[in-house]
Amino acid sequence: MHPVRRQRLFLVLFIVVFSTIAVGLMAYALRANINLFYPPGQIVSGQAPVDTRIRAGGCVRPGSVQRAQGENLETRFELTDGIVDFTVTYSGILPDLFAEGEAAVVNGTLDSDGVFHATQVLAKHDEEYMPPEVAEAMAQAGGDHGESCGVMNYGP
Repeated sequence: MHPVRRQRLFLVLFIVVFSTIAVGLMAYALRANINLFYPPGQIVSGQAPVDTRIRAGGCVRPGSVQRAQGENLETRFELTDGIVDFTVTYSGILPDLFAEGEAAVVNGTLDSDGVFHATQVLAKHDEEYMPPEVAEAMAQAGGDHGESCGVMNYGP
């Protein structure tokens, strides 16, 4: 083999191997930052992974918000898609726009008992907006609701 060809071959092989390693390391590093969205129906049915960081959303069921007494910032509430609901616990200051009957998205982990432990709570920003993944999940669930959670007919 001619020395120039050999040098080009080694250069191409080096670039391919280096690129493969770089892409593999980036994919491994970004793996921990992926938050998959799960609607209430999938969480209640057991399709959502346990002890893995995920994102969930729905409407805050009216009458379900329970705040801890004293200086503890623990809050417990239920998110629903109009058909099923699940319990969320959050320790911290809730967003100003967080309210019963309004859309919310939570980031955190689901435990084996079906309780979602949120590390972040996101609330909608105006009367007309519902997070796209929440609206799509609620439409697929078939709950009796309008454009926003405020006009949803909650079950018993």
